[in-house]
Amino acid sequence: MGTVIMHSVVSVDGFIADGNDDVGPLHEWYFSGDVPLTGGGDEEYDHSGSGSAIKVSRASAEYVRPMWESIGAIVMGRHLFDLVNGWEGRPPAGDHVVVVSHRPKPDGWHPEASYHFVDDVTAAIRKAQELAGDRVVSVNAGEVGGQIFVAGLVDEVAMDVVPVVFGSGKRYFGGISGQHLLEEPDVLVQGDRVLHLKYKVRRQATGRRLKDT
Repeated sequence: MGTVIMHSVVSVDGFIADGNDDVGPLHEWYFSGDVPLTGGGDEEYDHSGSGSAIKVSRASAEYVRPMWESIGAIVMGRHLFDLVNGWEGRPPAGDHVVVVSHRPKPDGWHPEASYHFVDDVTAAIRKAQELAGDRVVSVNAGEVGGQIFVAGLVDEVAMDVVPVVFGSGKRYFGGISGQHLLEEPDVLVQGDRVLHLKYKVRRQATGRRLKDT
């Protein structure tokens, strides 16, 4: 089975968005360089949601591009799914998406898209790994990501740290409590207005069921 990586862009004080789900300057580095992350002339999904083509520094491109290409499935919470309407059935990376939710997929929503709805974090990772095969399972940070992390189901934590302090908002690890140890960072890449970090996780927790989303 492929590696499970929890990932998001994050402020230096640990927030992935403000209280209104606005990412503010967190995605500015997507447009701070001159190297495109995606190839081809067709209109691929804009991961930033800004409507502008993504161009980053060469250092960021050399780190982010292979990471995105390695992803086979994404795991996300229902709140994010509703915010972005599931990226209209076109995820920014990978071929499959597993949504953790107590509610089913909306009737008639993009039947052609490989989106699967489950109400348990353990089942979500199991389904995502089945779909991804030996490719990476990418877990979106936030409340559901935090639950998956606490359940001991995350192998690595990846953070694209942006030099901004939010002060409050939506936390990278959600509402988890207690101390959880990571290994020393095995990846550290300095981009333009972003620092890419990746840590391996020291597993020490058992599984638990999803809270209400």
